[in-house]
Amino acid sequence: MDYKIQKCCYRYVMAPAKRPRAPGELTPKGEQTRRRIVAKAAQLMFDGSVSRTTIEDVRVAAGVSSSQVYHYFKDKNALIQAVIEYQEETVVGGHEPMLVTLDSLEGLQAWRDVIVKGQEQRGCRGGCPMGSLASELAETDADSRARIAASFGRWEGVIRSGLRGMQARGELGSADPDRLALATLAALQGGLLLTQVQRSTKPLETVLDAMLTLIAHEAAD
Repeated sequence: MDYKIQKCCYRYVMAPAKRPRAPGELTPKGEQTRRRIVAKAAQLMFDGSVSRTTIEDVRVAAGVSSSQVYHYFKDKNALIQAVIEYQEETVVGGHEPMLVTLDSLEGLQAWRDVIVKGQEQRGCRGGCPMGSLASELAETDADSRARIAASFGRWEGVIRSGLRGMQARGELGSADPDRLALATLAALQGGLLLTQVQRSTKPLETVLDAMLTLIAHEAAD
């Protein structure tokens, strides 16, 4: 057999077969389009509100057709669920690399500084994207409320993990890391809300500093 033909046949036999896409699985281009739609919807809902953001608004912002929007999302509620997931990954997932260092006072202080700086850069506008969704959807959409609650639970869990690490090293005394984690997240959310309303980082700095002082006090005991 001619060498070139033999080589061609060998390459043909050895070439891996393409994995067939599962039903509903998107192509890379389709996934990119879907992500763009969700990102634009998330920004519109954050800048304005969920109720006032229409599918048409999202379509225009994403630069897609109506048929493309409805190809990925059967209705506005499906899009809202995708926005909640997107904001969780952006806010909580974006913080996770830093949150894993919350097992020390230094790590907690660095986290506090990043949050305050972020609000300063945004002019204290918008508050927390997850908190914003919660305030608008919690009383009107049970499914959305449950998903947002789970997102906050993930956030609380990472803080709790760091505090448990401090406790394992004997740095929290008899303090309950689970209660401290919940208190820290609640203080953060309240601080972000007042910072948004007052257009000042003072409320946020005050509550976070108070929580760090409490944790430092427990660590010193």
